[in-house]
Amino acid sequence: MNELLEVFLVSLRDGYVQVSAFVAATVLAFGLLQYWTGGAVISAVEDNERLQVLFGGLLGLTPGCGGAIVVMPLYVRGTVSFGTVVATLGATAGDSAFVILALAPEAALYAYAIAFVASVATGYLVDEVGLGVSRVDAAVAQLSPAATPDGGTVVNSSVGPNPAHDYGGPAPTHAHETGPDRHSRVLTPFSHFAHVLWWVTAVAGLVFGTLYLLRGGPEVALVADLGFDGLFTVTGIAGALLSLYLYLVGRHYVGEGEIARARDSFGSIYDTLTHAAMETSFVTVWVLVAFLAYEYFVLFSGANVATLAATAGILAPIGGAVVGLIPGCGPQILLASVYAEGGLPFSALSANAIAQDGDALFPLLAVDAKAAIVATIYNFLPAVVVGVALHFLWGPVFGMAEFGFGVL
Repeated sequence: MNELLEVFLVSLRDGYVQVSAFVAATVLAFGLLQYWTGGAVISAVEDNERLQVLFGGLLGLTPGCGGAIVVMPLYVRGTVSFGTVVATLGATAGDSAFVILALAPEAALYAYAIAFVASVATGYLVDEVGLGVSRVDAAVAQLSPAATPDGGTVVNSSVGPNPAHDYGGPAPTHAHETGPDRHSRVLTPFSHFAHVLWWVTAVAGLVFGTLYLLRGGPEVALVADLGFDGLFTVTGIAGALLSLYLYLVGRHYVGEGEIARARDSFGSIYDTLTHAAMETSFVTVWVLVAFLAYEYFVLFSGANVATLAATAGILAPIGGAVVGLIPGCGPQILLASVYAEGGLPFSALSANAIAQDGDALFPLLAVDAKAAIVATIYNFLPAVVVGVALHFLWGPVFGMAEFGFGVL
């Protein structure tokens, strides 16, 4: 029982300080950029047609799903090309990027650079050949005559409105109702207080997380005192518990109430802070689930994940790409956690980085499932090719097929 409790507390602590604090900083930075520019980033993507695919890849490359989610409504409105969607989803690092950036920064640099190049190249190919417009629509029409073609745009043609897709449809299935949906004399002010306290722990967590990395990722004792280990532990557990509260309860009383749904702009600094806190709390829940699932699996089974992956051989990168087909960030965070533990080769991480769409796929699935499925397939193919190539060609030369590459 003591061992189970220790694993639980260590997962809470490490998940928050090593990952969530850095998530908060990145999501807040992107939100402040949107607030200060009044949505100029989105306007730049819409107005530069030839560079849309490149811009989409760059937005997808930003850690988390916020940048990628911004692009999906633009395609639905008919103002960016289908190739832009493919490049954005393929380059999307998702919330698993925070795990790799915090625990294996060198691997993150290589994996996401490879994903960016492969996805942008695929996006431009899709637009130049027209695979996302006439050919796919014609195939869909043959399979389902009653279906409405997506009418997306292509590079080298005028970008205009898409009347078939007014972005007023249902919210993504994993998003929550717009809010706040309830008011309470007790819970409303308490939730605002928890939100403020959450940011205090986030700043402290960022400081301790940075010091942790600068010290080379040492073992941290599970203690509660005024030393580094004690403050690290108290900050991590407090931040994780506050994140759980904000996600499960607080979002109903403070903020817009939606999770994993990017916004064009924000009305105030506090609004921006609230959005970042809610998004990070959502990520924290998934990080904790991933950490606990992995640690308890190893504890109860006694299995050596690295040994199992080593016996998979070429199936490891293919498996990484298959996991990337699953919408959402939860499975990807779990895969990233296993990699950070030395349980997967670099080829599997890279294949997953290209194939995964994170939460960005949900808004597109809600209003244009055909486009979402086709974009996912287009990214799965280069993911397999790149993953297998890394396994056979680059791995033996540069050592990138080795387990634990780039892990601190």
